[in-house]
Amino acid sequence: MFLPFFEHLRKSGVPVSLREFLAFLEGMQAGLATYDVEAFYYLARTSMVKDERNIDKFDRAFAAAFDGLEQISIEQVLEAVDIPQDWLEKLAEKHLTEEERAEIDALGGFDKLMEALKKRLEEQKGRHQGGSKWVGTAGTSPFGAYGYNPEGVRIGQDRSRHQRATKVWDRREFKNLDDTVELGTRNIKVALKRLRRWARDGATDELDLNGTIRATAEHGYLDVKTRPERRNAVKVLLFLDIGGSMDPHIKIVEELFSAAKSEFKHFEHFYFHNCLYEGVWRDNRRRWDAQTLTHDILRTYGPDYKCIFVGDASMSPYEIAYPGGANEHWNAEAGQVWLQRARDQWQSNLWINPLPEKYWGYTHSIGMIQEIFGAEAMVPMTLEGLSRGMKALTR
Repeated sequence: MFLPFFEHLRKSGVPVSLREFLAFLEGMQAGLATYDVEAFYYLARTSMVKDERNIDKFDRAFAAAFDGLEQISIEQVLEAVDIPQDWLEKLAEKHLTEEERAEIDALGGFDKLMEALKKRLEEQKGRHQGGSKWVGTAGTSPFGAYGYNPEGVRIGQDRSRHQRATKVWDRREFKNLDDTVELGTRNIKVALKRLRRWARDGATDELDLNGTIRATAEHGYLDVKTRPERRNAVKVLLFLDIGGSMDPHIKIVEELFSAAKSEFKHFEHFYFHNCLYEGVWRDNRRRWDAQTLTHDILRTYGPDYKCIFVGDASMSPYEIAYPGGANEHWNAEAGQVWLQRARDQWQSNLWINPLPEKYWGYTHSIGMIQEIFGAEAMVPMTLEGLSRGMKALTR
């Protein structure tokens, strides 16, 4: 009966194996999630998801596979599954306070709750706001939406407010870990941590927690161990495209800049527009009167720097291929000349494109930048893309 669920997982891109699926079935057969939808969800996720990047894909596949299950009538559920009364009582003891259990007992328990719901649905005509009896919204009735009851049934509400409804399984708490979605600051930091090369210097002023635990266990008394403080020895040079077609991507670029600045001790950044030319700048408000010569940057920062360009690479092909092609000033040398100089100086280089990868083929200039950097050196600004890029930079 769970084969369609397995098929949904595979179609959604969750790399679940047959062995993992069989482990899930063994858990079901052992009775680990017989009467608890939430336990069923976590059993399935624990058995068949081995990478946090696939959790949101799993949630979508779960919702698709069991869509409509919440719409099954109470009578159908009770006829299909004979829920033991002692199990309901133990569940109440586990999840409810004394006051909450008293409220449920006053109503008459689970069976009475379902009977009352069916009766009220038959009696009620129209929408009801507030109150404590009718099926409605913002009240304290056990049935409805946007209200509160310790063991209520949520009806016609797109999300849970108190996380106490009897049937809630579509929270999708790990949406931002999906490796195909655009990044936020938190995920960028996670991806950038792949670009680390630790070095030790200074005095022994950092607590070695693992060493302290090990030495204490061996000697039988508290034996504090310290170690030299670690620092990230990676040096990063970041060039950020700004203005024009990059305006829709301002937020995500700001998040990338913030994450990179906090992650790397040796970090420098400069701005450019569309393509690299003879001058760049640090302050966009003074882009015309406070530029830094690109030649000076090439001479200042050594080849041990990792060079990262961030831009949508969407421009006129003339801006890349010809002198005078820049749209804001006269450039004596073509943009591709400056890009090649940068790649020659910093051979560990990468281009991060905030434009979704599926649209790259529609813009000729993106293909030209890929030819200069190499197709594998341009990655999308997703968790998967950035992780792939950081891995390439560490080679």
